[in-house]
Amino acid sequence: MIKGILFDYGGTIDTNGLHWAHVLWEAYQRNHVNVSKDAFSEAYKYGERALAIKPLVQPQHVFYDVLFLKLTEQFSFLKRNGHSVDDSAIEVIARECNEFAHTTVTNAKQVLEELALEYPLVMVSNFYGNINNILADFGIAGCFQNVIESAVVGVRKPDPRIYQLGIDALGFQPGECVVVGDSFSKDIQPARQLGCPAVWLNVAGWEETSPKLATPEGVTEITDFAHITKVLKSLG
Repeated sequence: MIKGILFDYGGTIDTNGLHWAHVLWEAYQRNHVNVSKDAFSEAYKYGERALAIKPLVQPQHVFYDVLFLKLTEQFSFLKRNGHSVDDSAIEVIARECNEFAHTTVTNAKQVLEELALEYPLVMVSNFYGNINNILADFGIAGCFQNVIESAVVGVRKPDPRIYQLGIDALGFQPGECVVVGDSFSKDIQPARQLGCPAVWLNVAGWEETSPKLATPEGVTEITDFAHITKVLKSLG
């Protein structure tokens, strides 16, 4: 019987299953940032590492700020590696992607509010120390009883210990806590290692190894965040 829910954030709630690399790559294309997909992929990975290592993101930053900082690091990487990119695109892309995230979170908000009436919800996220401010800015902070953020607790996915902290926050047994996430390697596998059932929002990953055959035992696949409520009813 499901008693509580652990939600991933990025790529789950704010993009409805699209990996953020896909969202940004499409924005690069719309704004004529002419680099290869391989070059973009390397820049994307560099930007992710940079924000995780450098003290760039501050607790008061909203999501637009994170996008702007991330894109600045990406463009810096591309220029150092011989690519001609125009920094004026940074603000445009950050604004477009921020609007996309706001729209997607607004669509998810009703589902989260309905679920919060029936279950305690906990957020488990790899983020930069400002996830609470982002949740408040997006109007969904009140849906979550607790937030487990990697930059705060010192553990990052795919380490199962970060999900164990979420389980502990709920106060239930692992089998009573369902994990909802978009990344098979960072959300679903750790959940199953701990004994949690999992709902995999499987839309579009990025350079991630996914199961080639049947969905693993204890995992339910969906392709739209709005389907979560129906799936949870089937899980009990």
